[in-house]
Amino acid sequence: MPRLTSLLRCVAESTKKASNLPEGYIKRAMEQVAWKNPRGMMYRRVVVKRKKYHFDVHRPWSQEFKIDNAPGTRKQKVFIEPIGEWSFFKGDQVEVLVGKDKGKQGLVNYMVEERNWVMVEGLNCDYTTVGKTKNYPGMLMKTEQPLLVTEHVALVDPSDNKPCKAEWRYTEEGEKVRVSTRTGRIIPIPKMAEETPDYKTKATYAEQDKDTTADLVTSITFQPTLRTFEMDIAEKMGIKEDRIPHKTYWY
Repeated sequence: MPRLTSLLRCVAESTKKASNLPEGYIKRAMEQVAWKNPRGMMYRRVVVKRKKYHFDVHRPWSQEFKIDNAPGTRKQKVFIEPIGEWSFFKGDQVEVLVGKDKGKQGLVNYMVEERNWVMVEGLNCDYTTVGKTKNYPGMLMKTEQPLLVTEHVALVDPSDNKPCKAEWRYTEEGEKVRVSTRTGRIIPIPKMAEETPDYKTKATYAEQDKDTTADLVTSITFQPTLRTFEMDIAEKMGIKEDRIPHKTYWY
């Protein structure tokens, strides 16, 4: 029986990478005040921030997330199975294991790591009628529904196009790769995993005026040495230590 944990963790690292937004901005966007004491000279200012949020398909910095977590609303606690290391990426080919689309394969186009969810392009869809009136039949809207990565989908092994379980391993060169446990073949990370709202791939991104240049980011500004801070200062100021310390004995 896998250990279950309450859905209290913050935004996952890959969520921040996919959004290409600073961690500080995401925290400020989803921050809410749960309680604060009255104003007045006799009160010490105390503000308690909300710690429990309900995560859904909407991202923490969106307006829909604020509506789902409006002040005063409390939703049922959701428990998830903890995943040690996330092995699904946007653009991965997966096979659906349950439901009406069981056995079909598609590409992952959306991920919600806070709920262990992925959405597969064109599969596991719900259909709703929008704009229906007396004189107009309305339009049928197709919406992809989330699938659990632990039970509902499996990665496809590119060597035989069959579902498999994957784990992270290291090559002889020290590169960390995903490997199919069934065939031992490497499952490459798709190029679509690099997509963000700012660029399709990192190599095609054009630097803007306010961006820190890549040369400045990659420049080495500190050289570690086996010296203390005092020794560095003494060398820069031309101070030579010629004193001989007294012998010390440990019994």
